[in-house]
Amino acid sequence: DQILDRTHTKSLKYDFAVKRGKPADVLPFWVADMDFEIPPELKQILLDRVNHGVFGYTESDDEYFDVLKNWFTTRFNWTPEQKWLVKTPGIVFALAMAVRAFTKEGEGVLINQPVYYPFSMVIDDNNRRLINVPLIKGDEKYTIDFEGIERAIIEENVTLFLLCNPHNPVGRVWTEDELKRLGDICIKYNVLIVSDEIHADFVWKGHTHKVFADLGESYAEHCVVCTAPSKTFNIAGLQVSNIFIPNDSLRRRFIKEIDRAGYSQLNTMGIVGCEGAYKVGAPWLDELKEYIQDNIQFTIDYIAKYMPKIHVYRPEGTYLMWLDCSQLSLSPKERDEWIINDAKLWLDTGSMFGIDGEDFERINVACPRKILEEGLESWRRAYEAKGF
Repeated sequence: DQILDRTHTKSLKYDFAVKRGKPADVLPFWVADMDFEIPPELKQILLDRVNHGVFGYTESDDEYFDVLKNWFTTRFNWTPEQKWLVKTPGIVFALAMAVRAFTKEGEGVLINQPVYYPFSMVIDDNNRRLINVPLIKGDEKYTIDFEGIERAIIEENVTLFLLCNPHNPVGRVWTEDELKRLGDICIKYNVLIVSDEIHADFVWKGHTHKVFADLGESYAEHCVVCTAPSKTFNIAGLQVSNIFIPNDSLRRRFIKEIDRAGYSQLNTMGIVGCEGAYKVGAPWLDELKEYIQDNIQFTIDYIAKYMPKIHVYRPEGTYLMWLDCSQLSLSPKERDEWIINDAKLWLDTGSMFGIDGEDFERINVACPRKILEEGLESWRRAYEAKGF
């Protein structure tokens, strides 16, 4: 519940509204970082390293990997091997490296929109063809269009598939059966799967995250698994991700592409922060998840009571909520202007995630309850003033 003043810290979330064309007084619920202080034990680990006072080239060691292995073994019942590990400054960087390493210009890269918008960027910016097979929108949840995926792979020369699990923004946690069916299609046509699992630690009661590489040996040999502590422990600014590639040949090609980009060691605090977070952060995370689940329920109840024309998709994972605003009878531009200028909120407009998200808004509820209440009450006043 502690409210931290994040302004004047060069916070992307709080300090750049005006530079990004928003009013200075908007409440930010957009970018996916949390308004919670990191675990105090992790803070002390970072302070100890700062106090050492030397920040030369730094590399991870066996202890770093052992901490990772223990985390994935205890939390997901998956035990990676050390040789599989490749470190990058972020998952989006890893996605771009995968596109460059495993595809050629003009080849098709498949995604399922609405989906995290950098998926599209790393495809377009590298002159690959974006092949979108939209998720199937149901009344309460989205599902995968397996037939559409197989047809697109055949017809569009698809060689790479970018998977988001847990899915951002629709909040699905794909089941083991769904993942296997997807994997079987990709293996059949020799399509490599790059699985972005950055939100894996935020999976809610009644659902279980399955690491794609843990589906079986054949699946592991056809995948790249992207993980990071950044969402889990709110350390995105430390720029560290852990990419696991069981296939030796694919791993060599991926590393070669990183070499071409001129990147080598992670920054010192990224290594220290990642190792420390996975070492000491579990109790903090378990408490945090309870708090965020309560925020999710509060948001669902509040919107149902006061803004019933907005339909909320209950997330199975992530602290991001996907809100269907189609009943408001506003164009995407009109809706965004209303939310920004009347409700004084900065959300992520659904069109960012592809044309299939145009009727939606995404809201980040990983913040103290008082801030969430303030934001929803502001939206409610604008909703009532509009006469919906």
